[in-house]
Amino acid sequence: MTTPIAQQPTAGLSGWLADQIANVGAFTVHRITGIGDVAVFACRTLGWLFLRRQRRDVLLPNFYQIGVMSLPVVALTGLFIGMVLAVQSFAQFKALGLETRLGSVINLSLVRELGPVLAATMLAGRVGSAMAAELGTMRVTEQIDALESMGANPIYYLVVPRFLGCLVLIPTLTIMADFMGVLGGYLYSHLVLGIDEHHYWANSREYVDAFDFLMGISKTFFFGAAIALVSCHHGFNCDHGAEGVGRAATNAFVHSFVLILVLDLFLGIWLNNVHDFFRPEGPRKLL
Repeated sequence: MTTPIAQQPTAGLSGWLADQIANVGAFTVHRITGIGDVAVFACRTLGWLFLRRQRRDVLLPNFYQIGVMSLPVVALTGLFIGMVLAVQSFAQFKALGLETRLGSVINLSLVRELGPVLAATMLAGRVGSAMAAELGTMRVTEQIDALESMGANPIYYLVVPRFLGCLVLIPTLTIMADFMGVLGGYLYSHLVLGIDEHHYWANSREYVDAFDFLMGISKTFFFGAAIALVSCHHGFNCDHGAEGVGRAATNAFVHSFVLILVLDLFLGIWLNNVHDFFRPEGPRKLL
C-alpha cells in the first residue's frame, strides 16, 4: 500500500528529530565518558605520586622548564596588568574623589584574582600545550607503548614529574605575577598619574591583608593540578598524525583555561565565605 503524500513530511521530521536526539545522546555519553577517563587518569597519577619516590634527575629538568622558563612571560604580563588596572580605574576613582584609594583596588584585585588566574593562564598556554604536544608526539611515535613494553609505567615516568612541577611551582609564578603587578600599578599611579606615594601604600595596607594573599596562593594549587592532569591526559589520548597532536595541544589549553575559570569561581565563593566568617565586622568597604 502506498504511503499518503500528506504523511511523508511528518515521517521525515520524526526521522530528523530522532537523529538529533541520538546525536545529543552520543555527545552526552562521550562527555561523561571523558570526565570519567580524566578522573581515572588523575587517580592513577596520585597513586604513583604517593607510592614511589621521584628521581631528582627527572624532576629538575621538568621544574626548570615549567618554573624558570615561565618566569619572564609571567613577570611581563603581571607588570602590564598592574599598569592597565591603574589606567582603567583612575578615571572612575577621580570622579569620586578617591584617587588615593587606587592602590587598594589594584593590589586587592591582583593578589586575589588577577595574579593567580594570569599565572595559571600563562602556564596553561606555555607549559600545558607543550606537555600535550610532547606526550602526544610520544604516543603517535609509539614511544609510550615501547615504555610499557619494557615494564615501565608511563604515568610514573612521564606524568608525575610534570604534575609535581605544575603543583609546586605555580605558587612561585603567582608571587612573581603579584609582585610585578603591584610594582607596575604603583609606578604608573605615582609617576604618571601623580598619586601621592604615602597615601597609595597606606590605603593598600589598610584594605589588603595576609588572607587575601593566601587566598590567591591557595587557588593556584588547584589550578596547577588541573593544568597538568588535563594537558597530560590529552597528550596520552591524542589521535594519530600531526593533526591529532595539534588538536591535543589546542584542546589542552582550551579545557585548562575553562577549568581554571570554573575553579576560580567556586573557590572564590568558598574563600569569601571563610573570610567573612572570620571577620566579624563584615566585608571591607572603600567608602
